Amino acid sequence: MGGCAGSRRRLSDSEGEYSCPPSWELLGLCNNFSYVVMLSAAHDILSHERTSGNQSHVDPSPTPIPDNSSSRFDCNSVSTAAVLLADILPTLVIKLLAPLGLHLLPYSPRVLVSGICAAGSFVLVAFSHSVGTSLCGVVLASISSGLGEVTFLSLTAFYPRAVISWWSSGTGGAGLLGALSYLGLTQAGLSPQHTLLSMLGVPAVLLASYFLLLTSPEPQDPGGEEEAESAARQPLIGTEAPESKPGSSSSLSFQERWTVFKGLLWYIVPLVVVYFAEYFINQGLFELLFFRNTSLSHAQQYRWYQMLYQAGVFASRSSLRCCQIRFTWALALLQCLNLVFLLADVWFGFLPSIYLVFLIVLYEGLLGGAAYVNTFHNIALETSDEHREFAMAATCISDTLGISLSGLLALPLHDFLCQLS
Repeated sequence: MGGCAGSRRRLSDSEGEYSCPPSWELLGLCNNFSYVVMLSAAHDILSHERTSGNQSHVDPSPTPIPDNSSSRFDCNSVSTAAVLLADILPTLVIKLLAPLGLHLLPYSPRVLVSGICAAGSFVLVAFSHSVGTSLCGVVLASISSGLGEVTFLSLTAFYPRAVISWWSSGTGGAGLLGALSYLGLTQAGLSPQHTLLSMLGVPAVLLASYFLLLTSPEPQDPGGEEEAESAARQPLIGTEAPESKPGSSSSLSFQERWTVFKGLLWYIVPLVVVYFAEYFINQGLFELLFFRNTSLSHAQQYRWYQMLYQAGVFASRSSLRCCQIRFTWALALLQCLNLVFLLADVWFGFLPSIYLVFLIVLYEGLLGGAAYVNTFHNIALETSDEHREFAMAATCISDTLGISLSGLLALPLHDFLCQLS
């Protein structure tokens, strides 16, 4: 995935894609990476043990609790939903405020802050000596991913619509690579602390992708092919050409923004429901879907759930060129059925094998990824050029709102079920 700043040409929307789009895929991958890793590490963050020295240590493969354990669910004192809330509430605040004034800040400083926060999150959690400090590191990861997502989705308004597919594929790849790398490195015997520190290169790749690989959008009416090629080769650093585009979100009145937002509800509501259901499962039920008849420890089971979910998300977020879905409300309905089924299993314990849960979790990820990429693709097709930047930024609130609601409800569920067990 080398640089293509000197060879890229912009194709028309009808042609569908860039000849060389690696920067958008890298941006999506790096932007969501820290967010995913923190969710994969949630069980470790809340159950870690301290050594007598200054180093934090989490046993990557703790011995499974015996069958005569007094707790049916092998509960932590705090639900992993607490990590979810720390990983999503700052993002929610950013996305709520973004349509009101974030466009006044140029893109480059936003990306720089995002990269610094991502690096800070890995360092803070790795060297943390308390759950509270670890959660502060998770908050930094949330700020990074939330600010980055609003920034880059807004930026897609100035490029051919095909970049949405590449961005979505990258974010799906972040989920798979983040969960798989955390699972693989800890399974190999590396401590979670060293695993997190080994990931510090990802924020550097994010900044390099934006400042070195990503090229400026071409002018609307270039003075000729040579001028257009020259403009296409200019990196975004040192110029904020998108900010000066006529008809951008900064020129929209409050009334126009409200009108556009009301029109987006057809897409926003199903995406909220999809993400509410799947993250209620991920951070509310995963830790309670504990099987004792397997060689995997509780922590390992949790990591496998996260990895398989992200694998499904990656596959479906990369499927836009093969399959497009117009009615995303159907995906919301199917995800709710998943939630009801797994909640019933947590209560009654009727599934005999963890491998059946593995299949359901993979399917859950497929639904979530498909809802995300198709929602933004449909918006890109159906909004006018002057409204698209605002529409993309405003719709970002959907997944974050659904995830936040799921975390708030998953906390009391955890306490209730663990008290019963």
